[in-house]
Amino acid sequence: MISSNDFRPGVTIEWNGGVWRVVEFLHVKPGKGSAFVRTKLKNAQTGSVVEQTFRAGETVPQANLEKRTMQHTYKEGDQFVFMDMETYEEANLRPEQIGDRVKYIKEGMEVNVVRWGEQVMEVELPNTVVLEVTQTDPGMKGDTATGGSKPAIVETGAQIMVPLFITVGEKIRIDTRTDSYQGRE
Repeated sequence: MISSNDFRPGVTIEWNGGVWRVVEFLHVKPGKGSAFVRTKLKNAQTGSVVEQTFRAGETVPQANLEKRTMQHTYKEGDQFVFMDMETYEEANLRPEQIGDRVKYIKEGMEVNVVRWGEQVMEVELPNTVVLEVTQTDPGMKGDTATGGSKPAIVETGAQIMVPLFITVGEKIRIDTRTDSYQGRE
């Protein structure tokens, strides 16, 4: 159990039949009446966001989330197969379970899989990944880093915007949180 006074961004609670992550909180002590905590909660399964008010000191069950480091070993049909790095057990995950950052997963990549019981809540990728450019328009003489950008497709199939001087075969670093080019490797 966790008290509403201990809410902080990132804390996960079991509430209303699901797992919710505290996004924002504000402890309010009005001049008249009892104190309360105004929160913004995000559902970990569906992604929906709600605003909820709790009485100060009210206790709710804290969600026990387990984070395991797993490695993507291969793709079987439309499912991604991950191996637990400690127990060597395999888990099959659908692209919907991984989320929109599935476009950056390649074989051999280690990720953190967050579970609540047996249910996969989210897959945390590294903040940056290094991928090879497989398709882009050729660079022209005089293209500079400040001259603009062009689309490029990397080895996993993701499309991102890169500077004009990037060519096919180069390895680039990509920020998975913002889908942006970070530099060459």
